[in-house]
Amino acid sequence: MPVSDLELVNAWKQVLTLSNLKCGDNVTVLTSSNTHPQTLATAMIAAGMLGAVVNRLDLPPVNAEKAHSRDSLAYLGTTPLTGNRSAIAALKESDLVLDLMTLLFSPEQHEILASGTKILLAVEPPEVLVRLVPTATDRDRVTKAAALIEAAKEMRVVSEAGTDLRCALGHFPAISEYGFVDAPGRWDHWPSGFVLTWPNEGGSEGTIVLDRGDILLPQKTYVTDPVKLTIKNGYCVAIEGGVDAALLRDYMESFHDPEAYAMSHIGWGLQPRSRWSTLALYDREQTIGMDARAYEGNFLCSLGPNNEAGGSRTTACHIDIPIRNCTVKLDGRDVVRQGKVLDQENFQGERHAQ
Repeated sequence: MPVSDLELVNAWKQVLTLSNLKCGDNVTVLTSSNTHPQTLATAMIAAGMLGAVVNRLDLPPVNAEKAHSRDSLAYLGTTPLTGNRSAIAALKESDLVLDLMTLLFSPEQHEILASGTKILLAVEPPEVLVRLVPTATDRDRVTKAAALIEAAKEMRVVSEAGTDLRCALGHFPAISEYGFVDAPGRWDHWPSGFVLTWPNEGGSEGTIVLDRGDILLPQKTYVTDPVKLTIKNGYCVAIEGGVDAALLRDYMESFHDPEAYAMSHIGWGLQPRSRWSTLALYDREQTIGMDARAYEGNFLCSLGPNNEAGGSRTTACHIDIPIRNCTVKLDGRDVVRQGKVLDQENFQGERHAQ
């Protein structure tokens, strides 16, 4: 359904209030040619209504000769900020940047965040933003799950489809994505609602089996035939299966980068308002697939960079894989059981009962 400007302004006001926007704060709205005009207009209105000093910084797109599609996550190389010192300076002087362009996995984003500027990414269609407007409850649930990861030394993931993956933890922090930025230097993505970390370098071993209905991103497709990924010493060393496996191999091979096959972030979805089925309702160029990443109970694993968590590995190729019906264990304790989330209270209750 179309979204009224009033609905989207109110959604923005809720997100900006949760992000502790104050009267007199400087807000820069970062845009490019693919920015949704309604999202832009309502963001500027909402920030202005809350008393912010609002600016817009519009930058031309890049990477057209290398990208595989219009999806902003299909090529994570240079950004419109690469070498653009004046634009970076303007963003570092802002209290809050509303990223309606997509700066994810860029060194420029890290530099801006290090200055204390907050960055909120929002590039999904307006109706997705309104349906998945974040709440304080989302934050509480995600941060409790992050605390479980922080205390763990190993994540093991198994499924009836054949997944059996072990990942050593501890070298990288747990990341809470709940949809707003309520602390200086924080980045988040509206919509979201999931927890993640990165396995220790070289510390992942086992097998990931994608069953029918699991999702590949940025391809934004549901798997139609099983795909088997073999993980050794932190890298995917084999991709086996039918057409889906062949398509994934061909896409990844086109980057000519062995780091594309490294294990990237791992975690699980915690957003009950996100749906596994939503991706089937959209044209591929309408969405980047945040419903798929955030729906409650999915095991979200990925291949590619780890620089978002402070690691040194960068690559233009990034694959996100939300998988259904997995059991996720932290140090032997279930936190997700066959696709059903066990919240921290349940997790602790099970521990005390044994």
